[in-house]
Amino acid sequence: MTEAEGRVRTSAGIGLRSPHVAEVMATRPAVAFLEVHAENYMGGGPALAALDRLRHDYPLSLHGVGLSLGGADALDARHLARFKRLVDRVEPELVSEHLAWSVAEGAYFNHLLPLPYDEASLDAVCGRVARVQEALGRAILLENPSRYLRFAHSPIPEPEFLAELAHRTGCGLLLDVNNVYVTCRNFDEDPEAYLDALEVAGIGEIHLAGHAENEADGRRILIDDHGSAVADPVWRLYTRALERFGPVPTLVEWDTRLPALAVLLDEAAKARRLLEAAGRRERDAVAA
Repeated sequence: MTEAEGRVRTSAGIGLRSPHVAEVMATRPAVAFLEVHAENYMGGGPALAALDRLRHDYPLSLHGVGLSLGGADALDARHLARFKRLVDRVEPELVSEHLAWSVAEGAYFNHLLPLPYDEASLDAVCGRVARVQEALGRAILLENPSRYLRFAHSPIPEPEFLAELAHRTGCGLLLDVNNVYVTCRNFDEDPEAYLDALEVAGIGEIHLAGHAENEADGRRILIDDHGSAVADPVWRLYTRALERFGPVPTLVEWDTRLPALAVLLDEAAKARRLLEAAGRRERDAVAA
């Protein structure tokens, strides 16, 4: 691995949200890359013009939230075409979407909804991912969801579902460590065992975010709300992920109750320190 490749793998970025754009434009903070939600830029205008300028100073990661890859409807050809035009224009380093659905019979929902993990779902998602990758001319990353319910029939464990999806389509995985923690805690499962069940190859990006706690029927439920700093247990799980997978480009997301930009940059700096330590361990292991 070259020094340049090592720097890419030990990079930490931030999710760029509109309240921070002017400050980022003015100060050009020392952050490794920026990730944006694709749908916020498909309409053109000042937002896209600003992104055009920023992409000359920062690598970009483009994160889609509207393709509904886990849904039963056919892919929206117009939405996919808009997505492709944006990818072609801003030339992101990474392109990702969710293992979820948000469209049914033409109606759009403001949520990323879960799907059962069975052979029928796997076949359907593989078909949609293959079509998206063919249209874009590149592989994409699929993000593991946060889950709050179980289907009566969902016989394939999520890590196995993701692995088979990657094998059939050639896509990679966007490992959201906070989603792993939220899902496993909601269902009394072991988040480290989840990481151990994932394949080491194919993880192209990691997400970190904060979560909230709610009470439902006398039971604590964790909600992936991206509205606070990364929790200590998630940082520990992230460290465990780096031990298993090695350094992977990492993004800190913060979408609600946005803090000052400096707070978000501090979170990214913490991730970068952990990434750099993982990179040193990996180099030492190779040298030994």
